Amino acid sequence: MGLSASTRVQKSLGAAPEFTSACAAVYADCLSLSQHAFPGVKPYQLFSATARLHSRLSQSLRLISNWLPHPPDRVHVDRALKAAVLSRRPPRTDEDEDGIVLDQTEFQEFALEVFSDAVVSAARLALLKRLPLGAAGIAGAAAVVKPGKDVVVVAIGAYALGVATSIYLSLDA
Repeated sequence: MGLSASTRVQKSLGAAPEFTSACAAVYADCLSLSQHAFPGVKPYQLFSATARLHSRLSQSLRLISNWLPHPPDRVHVDRALKAAVLSRRPPRTDEDEDGIVLDQTEFQEFALEVFSDAVVSAARLALLKRLPLGAAGIAGAAAVVKPGKDVVVVAIGAYALGVATSIYLSLDA
């Protein structure tokens, strides 16, 4: 398969022109809503910006509409802020986030991180739901037919590989 799921999603989203234009539009909206009081987007604006971005992306990107019926939650937003922006900046002496402002490039990196994290989390959840149900179905059918242990193990393994592969391949925009 080659790439990890999160790398695959990030490459897919990063290459989509719809993603870039939606990020630029939402960034401009954030500046407008704050009446250009800041030179960029403040951390307190990111949750609502993510919801607006989700609204735009779910209409134009199949990856988002398939995997994210709802905008990413605050946990994803906070994790993405730390991973995409705060981890790349020099350590701060004060603990508050008052001085943090995201420019357009950082905002797009944040958006890429939050949406790829949310999509991969949704894919993992789908995998965790599908595998036990299918394995139980195969085991239940095997209890009736009694084909032998090796056949059941191979069938469950093939099913698991098929489900994992189908989910992985669907992580393209």
